[in-house]
Amino acid sequence: MAPASAADAPTPAAGDGLALTPPMGFNNWNSTHCRPDFDETMVKGIADLFVEKGLKAAGYQYVNLDDCWALPERDADGKLVPDPTRFPHGIKAVADYVHSKGLKFGIYTSAGTHTCDGLGFPGALGHEYSDARQFADWGVDYLKYDNCNNQGVDAKKRYTDMRDALKATGRPIVYSICEWGANRPWEWASDVGHLWRTTYDISDSWGSMLSIAKQNLPLDAYAKPGNWNDPDMLEVGNGGMTDTEYRTHFSLWSVMAAPLIIGADLRTADQATFDILGNREVIAVDQDPLGKQGRVISAEGGRWVIVKPMADGSRAIALFNESDRPQRIATTAKAAGLPGARAYTVRDLWQHTSQNVADTFSATVPAHGTVLVRLSTDTDWASSPPAVELGQAGSPFLTADTEATVTTTVTDLGRTAARGVSVRLSAPGGWSVEPASGTTAKSLSTGDRLSTDWRVRPPTGTPIGPYDLTLTATYTSAAGGRATSTLPLRVTVVVPPPVGTSYLSDATWLSAANGWGPVEKDTSVGEAAAGDGGPLTMGGVVHAKGLGAHAHSEVEYYLGGRCTSFSAQVGLDDETGSNGSVAFEVWADGRRAASTGVLTHTTSPQSLTADLAGAETVRLVVTDGGDGVDHDHADWADATVTC
Repeated sequence: MAPASAADAPTPAAGDGLALTPPMGFNNWNSTHCRPDFDETMVKGIADLFVEKGLKAAGYQYVNLDDCWALPERDADGKLVPDPTRFPHGIKAVADYVHSKGLKFGIYTSAGTHTCDGLGFPGALGHEYSDARQFADWGVDYLKYDNCNNQGVDAKKRYTDMRDALKATGRPIVYSICEWGANRPWEWASDVGHLWRTTYDISDSWGSMLSIAKQNLPLDAYAKPGNWNDPDMLEVGNGGMTDTEYRTHFSLWSVMAAPLIIGADLRTADQATFDILGNREVIAVDQDPLGKQGRVISAEGGRWVIVKPMADGSRAIALFNESDRPQRIATTAKAAGLPGARAYTVRDLWQHTSQNVADTFSATVPAHGTVLVRLSTDTDWASSPPAVELGQAGSPFLTADTEATVTTTVTDLGRTAARGVSVRLSAPGGWSVEPASGTTAKSLSTGDRLSTDWRVRPPTGTPIGPYDLTLTATYTSAAGGRATSTLPLRVTVVVPPPVGTSYLSDATWLSAANGWGPVEKDTSVGEAAAGDGGPLTMGGVVHAKGLGAHAHSEVEYYLGGRCTSFSAQVGLDDETGSNGSVAFEVWADGRRAASTGVLTHTTSPQSLTADLAGAETVRLVVTDGGDGVDHDHADWADATVTC
């Protein structure tokens, strides 16, 4: 690989030498909250699993407690008292156990009079030096300092006071400022803490993760060794997203040089979770000593290209597909900031394969997926096979027991030729798949393409919904040896919309993503389990039909080009009182067909209509109005389409 340029030289180390790369570890909050199973046995078990499952060897260090570890009252001397039921041997004994495993120990409190849990555990406001001394005496290595019950005291003062208290102990303690981005800490906290939250809390949903990533991505200029933007903990393994979405989550956090703090209960995690969390090639992107956060170089139509300079001169590149269907995403070595060369080596960090590319690197990225690679100048590029891009053309929608044509492509992106190319398409059991054109090519040179039409028929009675097919291409490289590339293809079995005007809440959506809890039909969103909402109510008017959402939210329906218009009453649900701000958008295929401005409770509900003529799909989007997603309960009341 090429040596790093002068511009890529490592940034000088932070003053105290802590957190020179983003902290990696575990925090119990996302998986246990304050349930009884958060206790000494659990914490010790996590430390054991760090060692047994190879997470320690992969770089994870910190085993951190969150809220509810203390009793609600201090003792007569004003000291914090560990809960004797949860931690019968005290906090120091747990810290000692964690340290005995070669790991580090973290704890939690708030820069207020009480912590964030409703039971009201003691916060550190006014007790900074006493609490810091206790933490140091217990062997704490990491402090998460929250923002609840802060009594209106200036944020910078509160967090600086605890910084000074921690320094006074003489113990090196990584200081995590959990201020939620409310006062833009990235602008003032570089000499206060080692990392600062840039957003409100994450939840285990695609909509929440996506919204938080979008808030954190523009802050790349503020990250450096010893100072990190923190978009909150990882939800990987908690069950609310698919493995594809969790790989995207982990890829984005790594390319953003974010702290990698596991939020899943590792005692019950499956192997797929450990495979994602333990991917050392992806972790190496996050932990690169250059300390650069990835920068967005393009983002259009849900197609994101994010580039992170690496200390060895290579570039980590994330091709991220935000949309609900596969999309082709491309970039070039020049756009990524690499010098000109005859060819480059591209390393796929999830597939663990190396290939050569001429200049352009592109991929058909699955819905909600991310292709994460390292691109480098490399004099030995010809020893790797050429990269080939597998793709899907045409509509991804088909009806049961009706034959449709699916078109696939194989394109040589490499500087060398792909020889003896052969493709096959596999489908679920019972489906009929037959090639309608050629499936082989003698040789593909740079830019050449093999296009194949396939006759695909789902069996009678196939339920509506998405189904996965797999395209596989095999070929021989100039360097010898057989190479294989695969692409998961997703097709969706649909039914045409009914003729006339119909409520969308009576239809089956293609996909739905929500910031908190699931999208609800004919009720507001309750933020947790399905069916926990209330009546759709805006401006005192109750609506019997519609969709309840929570920003950031997207709901998509199939139209098949048969519909003409959309209509709904939109606004914030009354149940959030005077809180929240949202904006509504209606997308007809890739065209924004209608939108509102930012709506709050001082804004009357609006009538929103859109022209859907010729659209294959309609997508209903709610954004957060630019101020975070708290209280953003958004109603699509009386949402209808006319077909």
